[in-house]
Amino acid sequence: MANLRFTAGLQRLVPLFGYHHILMFFIAAGIILLSLLLAGCSSTSPGIPNIFLISLYYESYPPVFNPAQVDPGVTTAVANIVGQAELEVRVGYFGICINADGGSFLCSNNASSLASQVTVDQDPLNLIWVASTFKDNIVFPYLIIVAIVLAFICFILLATFPGWHEETDERGDERDVKPFPSRAVSQVALALIFIASIFVLVSVLWQHTASVGASTIAQDLGNGSVRSGVGTTAMILGWFGFALFILVTIGLLLMILSISMLNQLTDD
Repeated sequence: MANLRFTAGLQRLVPLFGYHHILMFFIAAGIILLSLLLAGCSSTSPGIPNIFLISLYYESYPPVFNPAQVDPGVTTAVANIVGQAELEVRVGYFGICINADGGSFLCSNNASSLASQVTVDQDPLNLIWVASTFKDNIVFPYLIIVAIVLAFICFILLATFPGWHEETDERGDERDVKPFPSRAVSQVALALIFIASIFVLVSVLWQHTASVGASTIAQDLGNGSVRSGVGTTAMILGWFGFALFILVTIGLLLMILSISMLNQLTDD
């Protein structure tokens, strides 16, 4: 009996959803993913320190030797300076997280306050300062912020699309009718989400290239004593957010073209 009531309720609910509601869901999901990306390393909330662009940490490992190295023995001097340090630094768009002793992370947007929390022995190569330089001089979050704003405006425009409603035909019978959305509003929404997609694409490519480059250089400079890595979670959030916005762009374009073709067929 309960299953029958659930099925009946679902059948009444499904007609209320339209094509634009699916696009709105994709936009909302994309905005959430990009917002999480921007929030990475901004606080010690569960999971937030795990959303980072790059990670720098002290770890002793066999150094890489190459004929291009003028002084391969410098790795020994660096290893002596590092000693037993095990600090890890993670960098996000608006914050930095540090873990000095393998315990919990300490996060802040002020590198100076984080540096005051550790000793010289814990960060002998100034990785906190290196991370701060990367965040302040290389990371650029504002294209993603603009993209989120544009996507939100597109979401509001889609919410204005007409839904299903009942009308009485010439014979007095009631039937469900769904009018076409305004062509002008549809085109504005398409333009907004397309621009947002381009901004996210540029930002994610910038993020990926900068993170990989900085990570590689930092590890080479600390050859044998410093490890680095690129945040997988941040990359996934960025690329999935871009993919969702592209799906909405394609969906809106197909809808506009379909309505245009139907109007032409009706006029003919």
